[in-house]
Amino acid sequence: MADPRSNFAHCEALVREADPDRYFANLIAPTEKRPYLFALHAFNFEIARVRETVREPMLGEIRLQWWRDALQGEARGDVRANPVAAALDDAIVKFRLPRQSLVDLIDARMFDLYDDPMPSLNDLEGYCGETSSSLIQLSSIILADGKDPGTADAAGHAGVAYAITGLLRAFPIHARQGQLYIPADILARHGVVREDIVSGRGGPGLKSALADMRAIARRHLDQARTLRPTISSAAEPAFCQLALVEPYLKAMEKRDYDPLHTPVDIPHWRKIWALWRGPF
Repeated sequence: MADPRSNFAHCEALVREADPDRYFANLIAPTEKRPYLFALHAFNFEIARVRETVREPMLGEIRLQWWRDALQGEARGDVRANPVAAALDDAIVKFRLPRQSLVDLIDARMFDLYDDPMPSLNDLEGYCGETSSSLIQLSSIILADGKDPGTADAAGHAGVAYAITGLLRAFPIHARQGQLYIPADILARHGVVREDIVSGRGGPGLKSALADMRAIARRHLDQARTLRPTISSAAEPAFCQLALVEPYLKAMEKRDYDPLHTPVDIPHWRKIWALWRGPF
């Protein structure tokens, strides 16, 4: 059986390479809690990248089912042989993390395997809640030593703000893959059809729809900030990534921004500065 320290080191290296924003944010947390946060975020990366690693959706469903079974104690073979699964299990046991929240995250990610449209804003907020918001809440539980951190409402809004911003950043990639996370009701309001996006045509309607999405992200960001009094100082590092939302949204509002072709990022030093200053 692998040394638990090597499992956690594997998770940290994976997050550092694949999810640098959460990696830098985790460095704000107390040293003794970081390995468990890295385990949680490495698990999230493994689930989020399933579509990229399979040739067809059914194979992705099989891979997600393995993770469900691992969380529910039904996986065949030695789950502990997977360093991410082993580290995540250690985090679950140590901090009494609710396994159902992790299963719900997997279920939400089923959407990623297909090219179905996101039907409505309500559906998108639900997707963000089961994924990004859940990660913030689970991180808060770890930081609160397994106790109820009382951050569910704040985590809900923070996660939606962060996830919508992330989806907007990834918009060019998703467009090339034929994936649409912008809700169909918002696209319809601006006269945008799927072909406008996947063909790369875009148009003024698309820019207006994306402006609506940025406004929605900011609305959730503001709601999370109003709930700051419900966030204990111990749990605050779980919300640190929220400090990156506004810089990313502002980058999308530059005159030369092309949503279908312009990758949205900011220099590492600006990220670290924003995370050090904090989201509130």
